[in-house]
Amino acid sequence: MVSLTRSVVWFSEVGREDLGLVGGKGANLGELTRASIPVPPGFVITADTYFRFIQVNALEPLIKKDLFNLDVHDSRVLNERAASIRQRIIDAPMPAHIAAEIMDAYRELGEGPVAVRSSATAEDLPEASFAGQQSTFLNVVGAENVVRAVQACWASLFEGRAIFYREEAGYDHTKVGLAVPVQRMVQSEKSGVMFTVEPVTSDASKITIEAVFGLGEGIVSGEISPDLYLLNKESLVILDKTVTPQERMIGKAAGGDGGHEGANAWLDVPEALRPTQKLSDSEIRELARIGRSVEEHYGSHQDIEWAYEGGKFYLTQARPVTTMKAGAGDDDDAEPETQPVLLTGQPASPGVGVGVIRVVHDPRDIDIVKQGDVLVAEMTTPDFVPAMKRAAAIITERGGRTCHAAIVSRELGIPCVVGAAAATTALQVDRQVTVDGSAGKVYDGRAEARIAWYERQKQRYSRAAALKTTTRLYVNLAEPELASRVAERNVDGIGLLRAEFIVAQIGTHPRQFIEEGNGTEYTRQLTEGIREFCRSFAPRPVVYRLTDFKTNEYANLRGGAKFESSEENPMIGYRGASRYIREPDLFRLEIDAIKAVRKDFKNLYVMVPFVRTAEELKRVKQLLAEQGLVRGDDFKLWMMVEVPSNVIVLDRFIDVGIDGISIGSNDLTQLVLGIDRDSEALAETFDERNEAVMAAIQTAVAVAKRRGITASICGQAPSVYPEVTEKLVEWGITSVSVSPDMIDRTREIIANAEVKLGRAPK
Repeated sequence: MVSLTRSVVWFSEVGREDLGLVGGKGANLGELTRASIPVPPGFVITADTYFRFIQVNALEPLIKKDLFNLDVHDSRVLNERAASIRQRIIDAPMPAHIAAEIMDAYRELGEGPVAVRSSATAEDLPEASFAGQQSTFLNVVGAENVVRAVQACWASLFEGRAIFYREEAGYDHTKVGLAVPVQRMVQSEKSGVMFTVEPVTSDASKITIEAVFGLGEGIVSGEISPDLYLLNKESLVILDKTVTPQERMIGKAAGGDGGHEGANAWLDVPEALRPTQKLSDSEIRELARIGRSVEEHYGSHQDIEWAYEGGKFYLTQARPVTTMKAGAGDDDDAEPETQPVLLTGQPASPGVGVGVIRVVHDPRDIDIVKQGDVLVAEMTTPDFVPAMKRAAAIITERGGRTCHAAIVSRELGIPCVVGAAAATTALQVDRQVTVDGSAGKVYDGRAEARIAWYERQKQRYSRAAALKTTTRLYVNLAEPELASRVAERNVDGIGLLRAEFIVAQIGTHPRQFIEEGNGTEYTRQLTEGIREFCRSFAPRPVVYRLTDFKTNEYANLRGGAKFESSEENPMIGYRGASRYIREPDLFRLEIDAIKAVRKDFKNLYVMVPFVRTAEELKRVKQLLAEQGLVRGDDFKLWMMVEVPSNVIVLDRFIDVGIDGISIGSNDLTQLVLGIDRDSEALAETFDERNEAVMAAIQTAVAVAKRRGITASICGQAPSVYPEVTEKLVEWGITSVSVSPDMIDRTREIIANAEVKLGRAPK
C-alpha cells in the first residue's frame, strides 16, 4: 500500500485500485506500467497532496464563497468566478516540503522534458467521457517549472467548463481531487488515438486507429483531420484505410523556453511526407496488437492514446470506452433521399437531427445555441459542452471519430458529423438542415426519407428492448448521475447498487468524520447518493450492496491511512461482513442512511457482501434488526454468494433467514480457482466459464430454488459471456444483473433461451 504521507508515487507503485489516490489517468498509467505495456516512465503527485495544499492555504472556504449561488448557465458569471478561484490557487504558496519532493522526483526521472497532466479523481470513470476539462502542459523542462505546472494543473480544476460539468453531474466541487501525473515527454514522430471497438457502430470485432504526424494534441483537439485505419480485431487484417494529407503538425519548437506553458508550436510537415500514409501496414498491425492486449488486460473495450518515437510505440493513456450503443443499422430498407447534400464529413455519432444552423466561432458565444439548434464549429472543446447538450445535432470542420466532438456527442446521444470542411462558411446561419450522423451527411432542409429511415431503426431497437421474459433482468449501477437515464431502459430494477462509488465521491474515511464529530455529514451524503437511484427506479427494487471497500481502498480516502492496516492481499482480508461486526459504529452510519432513504422509498433492499460464515450473517442481521431493519413484505435481505463456503453449506446461510442470493462471479471465480483476479501471470486461467466455477454457480442456483428463495447473479460473467447467461436461465435462476451496455442484448439472450425451454411469457 502506498503511504499517503508521500506527495509523489511512481507509476510502478499504483494501479486501477488506486483511483482515489492518483485519479483515473494516474491509475491507468500505473496499471499499464505494471502490465509491462510500453508506457513512458513517470510519477504522480497524489490527489491527497492537492487536498493538503488547499487545506494549508485555507482555500476551501474562499472557493465555496465564489461558488455560492452560482448559475453555471450564465457563461459570463461562470467564467468570472472560475477565474477568481484559479487565481487564488496560482497565488497561494506551494509548501516547501511538497515542492522539494516533486523536484527530487523530476531529477530522478532524468531532468529532461516532461508532460504534466491532470488526473481528476472523478475523471475517466465509466460513463463519464468528459476528459480534457483540466490542463496539460507539454515539454516542461526544469524542476521549478514542473512545480509551477503542477500548481497550474490544480488551478485548472476550476476552469469554467469543469465547474459546469461537476454541477450538472452532481459532484461536490470540494470533494473532487486532482492528481498530477508527470511523464517523460515522448517527442512523437507520429501519434494518435486507437479504439478497440468501432466507436460509431459499436462493432466489437473491429479496431480503429487514427494517426497524424507530430504530437497527438492536434488530433484530440480536432485541429487536424487524421488518417483512419480499420482492422479486424481477431486476424489484424486491415479492412479499410483513409489517408488524409497533412500540411502542418504540432511539435517541439526550436529554442523553446521549456516553461510550464510547454515549448510547442505548429510546424510544417516536410513536403514529401504530406500526402503519405502516416503508419505503414506493419506498424498499423503492431499497434493494433498492443491495443488488443490492453483490452484483454482490462476486460473491456479501450480508448487509447499512443505515440511513436525512435521506432517504438508508447501508450500515453488508456481508458474504458464509455459510449457503447447499438449500431445505426443498415440502409437496406431506406428510401432514396431527394434533398440535396450540402456537406459530407465523417460519421461520428449515429442518429438523424433536424434544426437551424448556429455557427459558433468562440466558446464565449455558445449562448446563441438554443434548444434544438444545429451547432456548427471549427471544432469543439469542453467549453462547448453546455451548448452541445442543447443541440439537435453537431457539425465540425475538423477532427476525426475520436475527437472531442465525436466522443461527447456519442455520450449525449446527439447526431454528429466531423471533418466537414468549410462547414462554418458553407452553411448559412438560420438555414434548416438535416444532419445524418450515421452516414456523415448534411442535407438541405428536412430530409424526410432519412428521418423516416431513422425512425424505423428506433422502432426496431424499441421492439427488441421491449421483449418480455420470465427471468428478471436487473442492472448493475454505481454512479448517481446515470440513474435516471438507465431507469428509462427495459430493466426490472437494480440488482447491484455499489456503494463504493458514492463513498469515493464523498472522499473521506467514515472514521475521519466520526473523529471530527461529524458522522451525520457522512450519513447525509451517502443518503443523497442512494436516494437518487431509488427515486429514479421506484417502484422497481434497488438492491443495495453494503460497502465492500478493501483496506487499501479505504486507505486512499482522506484520513484513511491512519485507520487502515496494510494487508498483503486485501481481496481476502478485512472486508465485507467482518467489518460491520467489528466496527458497529461505522456500520450505524450506513444503516442510518438506508433508513433515511426508506422513509420515502420502500423499494430499497439490502445485500450483505463477503460473508464467510453463517454466524457472521446472523450477527449482521442482528445489527440491522437492532436499528429497525427487519425482513418483511417491504424489506428484503439478500446475501452475496462469492466465498466457496457460501456454496458448500448454503443451506446453513439460508437457515439464518434471507430472501435471496446474488452470485458474485468475480470473487467466486477468484476463490474457487485460487487466482488473484488482478494477477497478470494467471490472467488467461481466470475464467468464470471454468467447469469448477460453473458447477459452484449451478449448485447455488439449485439450492436457492429448492429452498424457495430468489437467485440472481451480479458479477461480470453474464455481461461478458452470453453462453453463461443461457446456462443460468436453463438452471432456473430468477434474475440476471448486468452492466448498462448489455441490457438489450441480455434481454434478447434470455428471451431466446426461454423460448427454447418452453418458458416464454404469454
